[in-house]
Amino acid sequence: MGFRFSSTLALALSLATTWAHAQTSAGGTFPNKPIKAIVPFAPGSATDQIGRAFAQKMSENLGQTIVVENRAGVNGMLGADAVAKSAPDGYTILVGTNSTNAALKSLMKKLPYDQDTAFAPIAFLGSVPLIVGVNNDVPVKNLRDFVNLAKSKSGQVTFASASASQRVSSEMLASMAGIQMTHVPYKSGPAAMTDLIGGQVNMFTADFAVMLPQVKAGKVRGLAVTSTQRAAAVPDLPTVNEALGLKDYELIAYFALFAPAGTPPEIVNRLNRAANAAASDKDIQERFSALGFETSPGTPQALAERTRVETAKWAKAIREAKIEAE
Repeated sequence: MGFRFSSTLALALSLATTWAHAQTSAGGTFPNKPIKAIVPFAPGSATDQIGRAFAQKMSENLGQTIVVENRAGVNGMLGADAVAKSAPDGYTILVGTNSTNAALKSLMKKLPYDQDTAFAPIAFLGSVPLIVGVNNDVPVKNLRDFVNLAKSKSGQVTFASASASQRVSSEMLASMAGIQMTHVPYKSGPAAMTDLIGGQVNMFTADFAVMLPQVKAGKVRGLAVTSTQRAAAVPDLPTVNEALGLKDYELIAYFALFAPAGTPPEIVNRLNRAANAAASDKDIQERFSALGFETSPGTPQALAERTRVETAKWAKAIREAKIEAE
């Protein structure tokens, strides 16, 4: 009987220890140390600005610091790969975008991770349209003029890009307008903007965070927005569809949080609640509304479905723009 009692006690202690460990690993005391959020684009980019704002608000909600780390390169692939290969414990997360979690699968011949299975969706943060901008010395006043110029100088007009959305938006425009342009890739949006202002490239389609301040300062000329509706921040700029008489042109960049696959659901849900609280925060909404940013709180499951739909959408856009995988 003593043996049976001691065995039962040992089993109970073992189960208690296992349960306590499970509680910790599954989020019972999560987070109990700082979290690292990897931004896969350069400082100053829209992803960086939005990621840092959300990290600050989420830190307040979680009671732990979220340290933002920039790992730029290959349309966000380097940063995404670092998160994909991190421990699935909620302490390393990705500030992902349509580049890292939808388009890269079609832009690259081979990724160092499986885009469809490497990540656990956490929360959708929001979306922004882009602005088509040109150097001030390009002799055009509107997008129709620019298209005519590009037709008269086939292949001589250059465009910059530092992300999938920037590249695909320009390639889609060229394809639908029937023009040929030369692509000039950059490592970061701010670097591309510097060269657009300096005249090293003719055209750049970029998110509001990078483009709008320069348009308003008169350093570059905005021609159109890539959404189907005009943006409240720049109501005088037509949509690409309006400017060119098209119906089906639309390209929206978006931002979302992802964890490594295998992260416990309890931890994912805790991060989701913090992200949704930040997305509903008036400070964030007011700060980024001028940049065309619209928040959209939702569940991890909703983000998983959105990612599936967006991956198919971007594959179609890349195929129709005749962009070859690198």
